[in-house]
Amino acid sequence: MITVTESAKEELKVILLSHEAEPDEGLRLLPSPDGRFVLALDSELRGDQVIEYKGYKVLLVGIEYFNILNGKTVDCRDTEDGTVLFVR
Repeated sequence: MITVTESAKEELKVILLSHEAEPDEGLRLLPSPDGRFVLALDSELRGDQVIEYKGYKVLLVGIEYFNILNGKTVDCRDTEDGTVLFVR
C-alpha cells in the first residue's frame, strides 16, 4: 500500500483542479522510462488503490504497480522552481 502525506494530497488536489478534471477522474501514478513517475488524468479502474482527499480522487495507483510502490510514500517539498512531488 502506498501512503500519501497531507501536504502531497493538497498539492495533488491543486494539480487535479488545474486540469479541470471531471468528477470521476483522478491523477494516475505511472512509471516513466527514465525511472521516475508521472501523473496522468484518468478514471478509476477496477483494483486501483484510490487516495481521496476532500471529496476528490487525488491519486490512482494501478494494481500492476502495488509491488513496486508497496511501503512507499508520496510527499512534496517547495523548491525555487515550485512544489515538487516525489516518491520515497
